[in-house]
Amino acid sequence: MVDAPEAWERSAARRLSDEERIHWLRLIRSDNVGPRTFRTLLHYYGSARAALNAVPKLARRGGAKRPRIPGREEAERELDALRSFGAKLVASSEAEYPRALARIDDAPPLVSVLGNAAVLDRPMVAIVGSRNASAAGAKMAGRLARELGDAGFAIVSGLARGIDAAAHRGSLATGTIAVLAGGLDRIYPPEHADLLESILGEGAALSEMPLGWEPRARDFPRRNRLISGLALGLVVVEAARRSGSLITVRFALEQGREVFAVPGSPLDPRAEGTNGLLKQGATLVTEASDVIGVLEPILGRKIELPTEEPPVRPEPEIEPDTGAGARARVAGLLGPTPVSVDDLVRLADAPPAVVRTVLLELELAGRLERHRNGSVSTAPSS
Repeated sequence: MVDAPEAWERSAARRLSDEERIHWLRLIRSDNVGPRTFRTLLHYYGSARAALNAVPKLARRGGAKRPRIPGREEAERELDALRSFGAKLVASSEAEYPRALARIDDAPPLVSVLGNAAVLDRPMVAIVGSRNASAAGAKMAGRLARELGDAGFAIVSGLARGIDAAAHRGSLATGTIAVLAGGLDRIYPPEHADLLESILGEGAALSEMPLGWEPRARDFPRRNRLISGLALGLVVVEAARRSGSLITVRFALEQGREVFAVPGSPLDPRAEGTNGLLKQGATLVTEASDVIGVLEPILGRKIELPTEEPPVRPEPEIEPDTGAGARARVAGLLGPTPVSVDDLVRLADAPPAVVRTVLLELELAGRLERHRNGSVSTAPSS
């Protein structure tokens, strides 16, 4: 269980001076100084400036050569580049810093924020899952994101393919936060540049890495701790047994966050991880109210879901892919859970004719099952 509501109240915030911001940036960008080390140095020496003076001596005593500490000009260039890019650097001591993130043990002392920073002051729910999502999984993620957004939550995810993208798209109108593994100007995957642009209208992008930083494999788990750290709870929609989403779950549990999982077909490998989480005690989710019911006591207030049907929000227009890529995507969206052909057309961003042709091919190959209501699924193994 996470902390009681009063524990989430922000302590007195303190804005850094321009000089302090440069010192903080130089210290966190120094060799072998991560968030925990930064906090320890600040505690021992009282200020980042004093810590910067102590680092070379401490490193030599530890048996290392002189560590690399960025110079003042380098830090100023990074700050100027962020301003030119339209982003800002927010310190953990400042009011704009997300209050839930500030409470984790390894909260980054500085984060770069692009877009509508006000969204970071709202209660958040993270939604993550398989990159190779089924149509049913993507539809569920989008629906949960939309309903939770309508209830006042900002939706956090990692801008990845599949479930992440569906969660972001479902909450574009209400506010969503994309947490990046690289710099704010290094979007991954690159094809989600347009999605990120759409996010920035009501939402924001956040990163602890400098501009120009290309994301490496080891940066994604580090990014995942921020996704769970920003949120009151983490919802997992489709995750294989060794999915990266389960790394995010581990971080969430360590941070004291609530963990939710959407059940899936036992026949679908994409549901092995989520079904396993349910066996281990995660809260089962089939609708937004399942999440809200758990988070209401944490927030200390009642949350009402809208009683009227929300307006239909048009999907972002994407140029249809009519080649082999679209065919592979249609096949990849299918799973044991029946899904409508209309949903396949929408989620695959493919012309109806292409989707129907792929379905016919799969049916003739014995890999597709059609249901009475017109929905389709993968054929059961013989």
